[in-house]
Amino acid sequence: MAEEKNRRAGGAHAGRMQQPVEEFAESVLSVRRVAKVIKGGRRFSFSALVVVGDKKGKVGVALGKSRDVSAAIAKALRKARKHMVEVPLYKTTIPYTVEGKHSSSKVLIRSAAKGTGVIAGGAVRAVMEALGVRDVLSKVIGASNPHNAVKATLDALSKLRSAKHIATLRGKAVKDIVGTDNVTA
Repeated sequence: MAEEKNRRAGGAHAGRMQQPVEEFAESVLSVRRVAKVIKGGRRFSFSALVVVGDKKGKVGVALGKSRDVSAAIAKALRKARKHMVEVPLYKTTIPYTVEGKHSSSKVLIRSAAKGTGVIAGGAVRAVMEALGVRDVLSKVIGASNPHNAVKATLDALSKLRSAKHIATLRGKAVKDIVGTDNVTA
């Protein structure tokens, strides 16, 4: 009776819907101190590069800037969650080999057999783990700084297409493209 009265009167939980809490894998790739030269000297602030993923095929990367480290990381996390992209996966790996490029960095990502693990360095490893890929081989060629490597990785992942999407483009059934009956699109 008291709960019902509280609800009608606009009590503590009146009209609120319980939102499901989503669990994300978050990784801070780099935090840098940057300086702006002003009339009185230098003004220091921080930039943070983060990767966020749901370990089910969605990943987001963002850069946050602020006067203190924790605020920069918080901004980057918020922005990365907002701009997540979906990547088609095949079981525990990616469907096929892709290559991405950004600035002077080139990233080669190859699908691998089950049990191989994530064989990737630094920034690429963080993206793959946030994405939920457990078996993959990769190589960063050229500049390996985190910003360029992550953007090159996202460029490569954006080139991936699912078997269902390719079948639709070609006007065929998925089993005609893959060649088996037990297909996970």
